[in-house]
Amino acid sequence: MKRYHFVVLSALIAIGALCIICASSEVASAEVSKEGQVCINCHKAQSPSFVKEWELSKHAAKGVDCYSCHKAEKSDPDAMDHNGYTIAILVTPKDCGRCHANEEKEMTTSHHAKAGDILNSLDNYLGEVVGGPEAVAVGCLQCHGAKVKVLDNGKLDTNSWPNTGIGRINPDGSKGSCSACHIRHNFSRAQAREPEICGKCHLGPDHPQIEVYEESKHGIVYAANKDKLNMDKDSWVVGKDYTAAPTCATCHISATPTQPVTHDVGARISWTLRPPVSKKLENADKKRAAMQDVCSSCHSSPFVEGFYKQFDNLVNLYDTKFAMPAMAIRKDLMEKGKISKADFDDKLDWIYWELWHHEGRRARHGAAMSGPDYAWWHGIYDVAKNFYTEFLPEVKSVAGPELYNELVKKHLDPDVRHEWYTKGMSKEQLQKIQQYYKERYGGTQTK
Repeated sequence: MKRYHFVVLSALIAIGALCIICASSEVASAEVSKEGQVCINCHKAQSPSFVKEWELSKHAAKGVDCYSCHKAEKSDPDAMDHNGYTIAILVTPKDCGRCHANEEKEMTTSHHAKAGDILNSLDNYLGEVVGGPEAVAVGCLQCHGAKVKVLDNGKLDTNSWPNTGIGRINPDGSKGSCSACHIRHNFSRAQAREPEICGKCHLGPDHPQIEVYEESKHGIVYAANKDKLNMDKDSWVVGKDYTAAPTCATCHISATPTQPVTHDVGARISWTLRPPVSKKLENADKKRAAMQDVCSSCHSSPFVEGFYKQFDNLVNLYDTKFAMPAMAIRKDLMEKGKISKADFDDKLDWIYWELWHHEGRRARHGAAMSGPDYAWWHGIYDVAKNFYTEFLPEVKSVAGPELYNELVKKHLDPDVRHEWYTKGMSKEQLQKIQQYYKERYGGTQTK
């Protein structure tokens, strides 16, 4: 009897599994075009993985097939004949915009889409000239994006392809790459909501956002609770559909109870922390209010206010104590002919570059994303060490004692925060500092 029940149960399971397989196959191909079905039949043999990923996608469920996205007009710059069909290998934001018009508009006017505009930047000079174009192709351009070139037969030049850099310059004139975040061919929302997708580009010595996030309480609670975030749901509103932790998407693009989703990643950023000296962006107050609205889904108003005060204070400390004097001193040395106006041909250029491009950015991003170790040990500590033990000694070396003293008097002496270095600390000043910390923290201070 038990054996009979086992056989019946096994048969039912097998039938159920077969029904599921048939149903899934039917969904995947129920409404696909004749042209799309030809693509599927061929690529199932040649490249089965991405066909399978497509079959699991929302696109497949709605009958959006290969040909729907890859079809092209013969007049398109990257059009090619492929087994009797006119297609383009690249699916650009303009193509995606046929169905996702608002998302395409927001993305292509965002800072992401401008990431490929680096030809006149110091980053590009370092890569192309100091390093070499071969390194740029597999390094810089895989995040910033390349200008994709098309050969006469419509195929893509392998010197510029493959490339899914977020600021890719496409043959049809559009900028950006949707698949930088929505990876082919599943285009999963859940995957695009996870912080790891941002970590492909936002990491390393000059913009370690993913490392800062992982250090922060945000990253810690994400690691502990990522299975509770409902990231595969159509509706994904912080405070409503999930509460356990935020991801990068939560803060920068996803919906709140009072804000819709946006594909403009800068819509909630009030500071730009990229340049040597930080700058408030256009409509900074509006953008800050939008980000504070996100914060308020999980934090009280006094908490949010206090966080932003501490963040602004750190940015202003970096700007006024280190970045502005360093920039002004270097400019004076150029004007007096002590160093050239070219970049990276003097030792001082390299020291200055890392002071703001690496250490200064780390400090500011650490404060922006609640990463204390990056704000201090990998940030302001490194900035200060660089400024006082490398930058200023090199200034003295190239300027000579007389000019160096003039520069110190002009750029450092007006700020009492440099007195410990320029004038030394008297016994009275040390006692004043000790009293300050005693009042601030309480208790007896260690000498």
